[in-house]
Amino acid sequence: MPESRGRHSMIQTAIMAVCVVVCLGIGANVCVAAEKQKPVRLLGTMEFKGTKKLPKWSRVVQKMKAWKGYFKDAATANHPSKKGWFSLKAQLKGKPEKEILKAVNKFFNKWPYRLDKANWGVSEYWATPWEFLRKSGDCEDYSIAKFYALQEVGFTGDQLRIVAVKDAIRGIGHAILAVYATDDVYILDNQTLMILSHKKYRHYIPQYSLNEKYRWMHVAPKKKSTYKKAKK
Repeated sequence: MPESRGRHSMIQTAIMAVCVVVCLGIGANVCVAAEKQKPVRLLGTMEFKGTKKLPKWSRVVQKMKAWKGYFKDAATANHPSKKGWFSLKAQLKGKPEKEILKAVNKFFNKWPYRLDKANWGVSEYWATPWEFLRKSGDCEDYSIAKFYALQEVGFTGDQLRIVAVKDAIRGIGHAILAVYATDDVYILDNQTLMILSHKKYRHYIPQYSLNEKYRWMHVAPKKKSTYKKAKK
């Protein structure tokens, strides 16, 4: 009888040990999954998603319903950059994400910067890609051009956001493209050929970001006060 009770106790202990191991394993997987699903704080901000569209962007999205692809419409079919773009697309097949981002950023940054006032006679105008190809543009026009170019080379619209920021160094508004790649969020900027993580851009304060589905408002978290009371 004592032996039976001993064996029974040993079996219970073994079962409990297995349960603990299994639970810990499940817990670890849950933690890993939760970590992967942890929302990215774009440029260190909190964001709030909505569906309210920006009129200038809505116009671009509406026009893009007739989009056939870069250099495939009548307006840009004979553009001097057509051969370079199709050659680049062929070279980028199967390449790592960051290499693709670098190449696309470099390709469109070759266009000269031009103010909307010079191009369109108004202070603010968001150009479609084919308008950009013909006349070039300013910061948001570069971002829009890259937004659709990256979709041609394999990225989804959900991975891309045009971000309106305030440049804290120059004290002016600016626009960039944020790309949610596999390992990080990278920034494509018409002011540089470098492709860096959004974490590196401390001087850009996002006001809002958008893609074809949503618009996000951004709020910078309150900074902790470094003030310390003087000791009496």
